[in-house]
Amino acid sequence: MTAANDLKKSLVALDQDSTLIGVIELSQKSWLVGGMVPGVAREPLKKLAADEAALLKLLHRWREEAIRAGRPITRIAVAFEAGRDGVWLARWLRKRGIEAYVIHPTSVTVSREHRRAKTDRLDVALLKRAFLGWLRGEPGHCRMAAIPTLEMADARRPNRERQSLGEEKTRIVNQLKSALAWLGVRSFNPLLRKAPERLAAVRTPDGEPIPPNTQDELLRMMARLHLIKQQIKALETARQERLETAPDSGPHAMVRLLARLKGIAIDTADTLVHEVLARELRDDRAVARYAGLTGSPDESGKRRREKGLARAGNARVRRCMLQLAWRFLMFQPDSALAQWYHTRTKDAGKGARKTMVVALARKLLIALWRYVRTGVAPEGVILRADA
Repeated sequence: MTAANDLKKSLVALDQDSTLIGVIELSQKSWLVGGMVPGVAREPLKKLAADEAALLKLLHRWREEAIRAGRPITRIAVAFEAGRDGVWLARWLRKRGIEAYVIHPTSVTVSREHRRAKTDRLDVALLKRAFLGWLRGEPGHCRMAAIPTLEMADARRPNRERQSLGEEKTRIVNQLKSALAWLGVRSFNPLLRKAPERLAAVRTPDGEPIPPNTQDELLRMMARLHLIKQQIKALETARQERLETAPDSGPHAMVRLLARLKGIAIDTADTLVHEVLARELRDDRAVARYAGLTGSPDESGKRRREKGLARAGNARVRRCMLQLAWRFLMFQPDSALAQWYHTRTKDAGKGARKTMVVALARKLLIALWRYVRTGVAPEGVILRADA
């Protein structure tokens, strides 16, 4: 049975005599648009400036050509690869009555030649063949990416900004510690609130004050660190206010449900919900594949080996789940998943344990995905006392 959100093939029958098909090779300054126009022998190819209005005008012009050739157009389908521009163009076209799809770049088969030719024209032809096969309902040509609404995409921004600020905070702290270590200063803590005021009194092991240029650099880094801490606190406060304002609406209810599990904090719950759990994924395999927690076997003839994680999914979810898997073993030792892990690694070495924790992360992600949809907690997990 085909799922409603199965994006491996089109669920609408293709009538090629009344369907205008177009593909777009996007770049920063220009777009190359290729089309298949019913009733027109040539396959038009047009280079445009990066302008959505010009693209819509071109599609309408091709539609008029088809009508003049005696082929009335009832459907216009356009596709392009996911990339730097994201999916805003697909949303824009859909609002104007155009079927727009976003192709997973890794799902398009390319030549395996060591030095294959690659131009925008060749890429358009490749996309056109893949998209046409997808429209015909033939699986294996390409896969489409789900297009989130603007609200769903916007809901991910605070969490991603929080993660980016955390990485920037770590980088500045490391720079501060490195600058002090270069001077031989070990007793001064640059993370204290009054650290900038006390910096002038710090002395090197030789009894010398910190050189003026280095001192100014340290002060500027401390100022940036203070600003980042304020921004992180503001993001966390805003997130808490959103959860309290609408605690039972959509993703907020999922976040509160996940946060009931011991070992999962609000940060982790918010990341998982907005990055993966709130998405309409098809089944368990799709959940694991989206996180890049599936394997990549290499089998040919007698050769049988595993090349490791596919890493083709959401890197944020993958990093979060690997960290959560280790934490889950600590805070949920009596759960069925933790017992499964300990049974499989009872007599194994460190390398095997690190490998099996990836399998645990995959199983845990699927269990959490089921939990937020059914409300049934994974077997043996402990809920917080204040839940």
